[in-house]
Amino acid sequence: MTSFLSLSRAMALGLLRDRAAVFFMLLFPLMFLMLFGALFKDAGASKTEVIQVGDVRVLDAMPEAERARLRDVLSIEKTDGSAAAREDALRQVRNGDVDAAVLQRGDDVVLRFSAADQVSAGSVHGLVNSVIQQANQRATGQPPAWTLTAKRVEDESVKAIQFLTPGLLGWAVAMGGVFGSALNLVNWRKKRLLRRLWLAPVNAGQVIGARIGVNLLLAFTQTAIFLGVAVTPYYGLRLTGHWWLSLPLIATGALAFLSIGLVVGAFAKTEEAANGLAQLVVLPMAFLSGAFFPLDVAPAWVRTVAEFLPLKHLTQAMQDVLSRGQGWEAALPVMGGLLAFAAVLTLLAYRLFRWDDA
Repeated sequence: MTSFLSLSRAMALGLLRDRAAVFFMLLFPLMFLMLFGALFKDAGASKTEVIQVGDVRVLDAMPEAERARLRDVLSIEKTDGSAAAREDALRQVRNGDVDAAVLQRGDDVVLRFSAADQVSAGSVHGLVNSVIQQANQRATGQPPAWTLTAKRVEDESVKAIQFLTPGLLGWAVAMGGVFGSALNLVNWRKKRLLRRLWLAPVNAGQVIGARIGVNLLLAFTQTAIFLGVAVTPYYGLRLTGHWWLSLPLIATGALAFLSIGLVVGAFAKTEEAANGLAQLVVLPMAFLSGAFFPLDVAPAWVRTVAEFLPLKHLTQAMQDVLSRGQGWEAALPVMGGLLAFAAVLTLLAYRLFRWDDA
């Protein structure tokens, strides 16, 4: 028993002295508890935004008391019933600006939603169907006055892979850019390879330039593999007419994530520290970017923070060109922002760059 207690004490003390182990076993899980606790602390039903195209009697005749009860979860914007207004409403649904469009054809209420966000699609369908059922109940003793027809604004053959691919591909590029550059830089410094390069006719710009080339090659390889798997008949990804814009988007995204890795690698002194810092950056960014799930129910301050994260903008632009059929108007602003982000952080990494730890 004495030996057992002594060994247990030695192992416990050894564990506590390993700062990396303490961080990943205690503080890292605690960080996610705090993150998700903040994300969903005030989360309730997210507000659904609907465009009403022209007169829809079941909505226009809704009693004020019922309308007041739905005001916190349902926002209805009414437009005229012209063809131009209908096309504009459908365009906003496709782009994700609103959750659905509602119009009326005879006694049939038509709901047009997007399959890009399955959560929002289910919510808006349930809300509008509830309104129609209550309208039917008010017509007691008569056949149902209204019916609901729900249709996607996209082609009905569009599958969920259409919206999973952009976010997961962006996350993979972020992982490769941050971890690859950070760990490589620290490893080379630790093994004195950078010191040898320092004595050779090589400058810091050439070292960073070589890393950029490797990261771009890795990012394009990841893109080819992801798209190659996703377009197989089993998964059924359908590339839109502007899918090729994903390539310059991936390139600028890779540069942005590379710059983050260079800052981490320039700051960290050991591989363990570099790995911990990279995890601390990449994982929260992945959850806050909308790559895994939408942030509709997140607090306003979380959505504000997400606006400063490169992965959020890369994911959104990739969805626009891969899934929503948009072109340069969706890609160019994001590419410019990612390049500016990469330039600022690369300059910071250049300032922090060390050939040796000595």
